[in-house]
Amino acid sequence: MSRLFRKLFLSNRPAGSKVANLETSLDPSVTLRKLRNYHVSKTDICHYGFLGSVLLFVFVVNPAVWIAKISVYSLFAVLFLVPATSQFFFNALPIFTWLALYFTSSTFSAEHRPPITVQVLPAIETILYGDDLSDILAASLNKPLDFFAWIPYGLFHFGAPFVVAIILFLCGPPTILRGYAFAFGYMNLLGVISQNLFPAAPPWYKLIYGLSPANYSMKGSPGGLGRIDKYLGLNLYTDGFSNSAVIFGAFPSLHSGCATMEALFFSYVFPKLTPLFVFYVCWLWWSTMYLTHHYFVDLMAGSVLSYAFFQYTKYFHLPLTEPSVYSRWSYAEIKKFSVWFTDPLTSNDNDIENIIVPTGDHEIELNSLENSVTPSIFDHDRSVSRSSATSNVSLEVQDELMSSSRPNKQRID
Repeated sequence: MSRLFRKLFLSNRPAGSKVANLETSLDPSVTLRKLRNYHVSKTDICHYGFLGSVLLFVFVVNPAVWIAKISVYSLFAVLFLVPATSQFFFNALPIFTWLALYFTSSTFSAEHRPPITVQVLPAIETILYGDDLSDILAASLNKPLDFFAWIPYGLFHFGAPFVVAIILFLCGPPTILRGYAFAFGYMNLLGVISQNLFPAAPPWYKLIYGLSPANYSMKGSPGGLGRIDKYLGLNLYTDGFSNSAVIFGAFPSLHSGCATMEALFFSYVFPKLTPLFVFYVCWLWWSTMYLTHHYFVDLMAGSVLSYAFFQYTKYFHLPLTEPSVYSRWSYAEIKKFSVWFTDPLTSNDNDIENIIVPTGDHEIELNSLENSVTPSIFDHDRSVSRSSATSNVSLEVQDELMSSSRPNKQRID
């Protein structure tokens, strides 16, 4: 197995390259030394300040016993200090922050929550697309379609983030996994915050309760996944969705956001397979509506949110890929996209306007032409144009030729 790994991933490793090396030290003093020498930027203050405030909020609001909360936070502090584990866990801080807020959302008091909207999403759906697309797709049900919809929504959605992370780590450029954790975590974190600030009922609520008002004491529903439980003789999805931490979290769709983020990162590393990743996103879109878990407007919002975070991460955090390289250990250096260098309004020494033209002995002095008089086409005495001179010469030559070619006629009286 190790021989196959070396052949696939280490055979083209540049000599002396260390950009893909992993930290193996277990000494926390190494991390503390790096921390003392680290210069904090304004972006870091905003980044860690925001995540820290969310984690502090979760620490205070979560109803777990204080000893349990302190133990969990202390465990993560140790993982952050050990260099071998810090390179993975610390960079995944946005993901852990999202998970902490998500599972704490079920404990929020209904008195401090905004009212649940039931009619807004179907109304927007009808205004934008002319009808409720989820109702149309869920009108024709059969067993093969149930399983076809279950694959991306009930299986791939939960395992795909880990598979994508492993493949990006092995086949992508170094530090790309750090960018993936940043974009994926922030997209889900902002999505959960939006779902708590704007709670909306999914399509399954309309099928069960109509457009009657909803409240936070209601249980969730597995929607079309309940049929999968019946087929398999399980209560997996029924129990999971009935006790979901965010029951009325239809908008935005984080299922769509996760699938879009995974497709964007895979397309970034494997651009030739982009049609396959687009098909996966469309497949998941169809399954969410067929299983009555989301409206189409939810899917669009989730994909737009994912695309926005990916674009920011791409231009400010992601390393550039090389088409001929398929392993992280084959990269000799890490190159990143420069937004300021590609800005057309930014001055650049390589611009043609900024190139210094060397002076020589044959330099033309414009001042020497100030006293010169420009000839006029009407001034026959000063100059004759080249075209007119040429035409005059050509006429004289033609007259000579014509005269020489004429035969000498004799007059006969």
